[in-house]
Amino acid sequence: MRFIHLADVHLGAQPDLGYPWSKKREEQIWESFRRVIAEAAEEKTDLLIIAGDLFHRQPLMWELKEVNYLFSTIPDTSVVLIAGNHDYLKKDSSYLRFVWNDNVTGLWGESCSSVYLPKISTWVYGCSYHQREIRENLYRDVRPNGKDGFHILIGHGGDASHSPLDIGKLQAAGFDYAALGHIHKPQILAENRIAFSGALEPIDRNDTGPHGFIRGSCDRKGTRISFVPFASCSYVPLEIPVTEEDTQYSVEQTVRSEIESRGAQNIYKVALCGVRSPEIRFAAERFAKLGQVIETENRTRPGYNIKELQARYEGSLIGEYIRLYGSSEDEVERLAFDYGLEALLEAEGAL
Repeated sequence: MRFIHLADVHLGAQPDLGYPWSKKREEQIWESFRRVIAEAAEEKTDLLIIAGDLFHRQPLMWELKEVNYLFSTIPDTSVVLIAGNHDYLKKDSSYLRFVWNDNVTGLWGESCSSVYLPKISTWVYGCSYHQREIRENLYRDVRPNGKDGFHILIGHGGDASHSPLDIGKLQAAGFDYAALGHIHKPQILAENRIAFSGALEPIDRNDTGPHGFIRGSCDRKGTRISFVPFASCSYVPLEIPVTEEDTQYSVEQTVRSEIESRGAQNIYKVALCGVRSPEIRFAAERFAKLGQVIETENRTRPGYNIKELQARYEGSLIGEYIRLYGSSEDEVERLAFDYGLEALLEAEGAL
């Protein structure tokens, strides 16, 4: 039995709202979902698992129709899904009154139930969120029913406010595989047995690293899974080393070259690091024009000659400030010292 484990697609999300590429990102999420469906068709996947948050919010009727059409293109694939904390089942949820294709099953109950898929001899267990937060472990007492076939659990949670999980007990429960959602970073918690597939596409700037889905199979020898990178773009932390010889233009050129080599489709979190000339002031807004740069953090320190400054300003407020605070080795205190010294020198007109 071959399966695809998918979660946290977040259809309808608009990542980086207000940035020029936000609309494109919304469309990329839909397109990646379409590509997964095409992948399932090409690979003749037996089971498509969607472990919550298919939608970023309450789904609209037209969105459900679009998704259902895509499911209709893989009639030989059984689709089983649950609602997560983002697309939870409100009383008037469109999920509950929508008529799905014959190959689609929603496990909509508040407590875990199961569905048997006879064509692939597989039992699938799961439940859905009926509110945004669930602080109890929804899967604590769920066990395979002991009947013949493969036994797959679909779960959504993993933090204090969203069904906290006991991985040891989940592993001991005896499922052939536990397909988890909610945590956006892909993680294999028990080899070939329990995994978060992660978000299909990164949803915000904190979703760094690879994203995609999990492909797996079950047979008499056991379960085997592998992560498949599939996202159209990544949020990439980009540390740029700076020296005292650098200028705004030279650093811009370095950033531009890094973006070209790593891929213009990605979204970058630029951090300037190292020691800069005290006279240099980097303009963060100019880096935003070099590509899809969502933030620029200036972590550089001014390259002051402390001994020279202390001798020059001996007996003054600046000299006393250097004497009292200039010898700290603590990184945070050193940074605070640099800011303070810079302010004092600017007030003095020395910069």
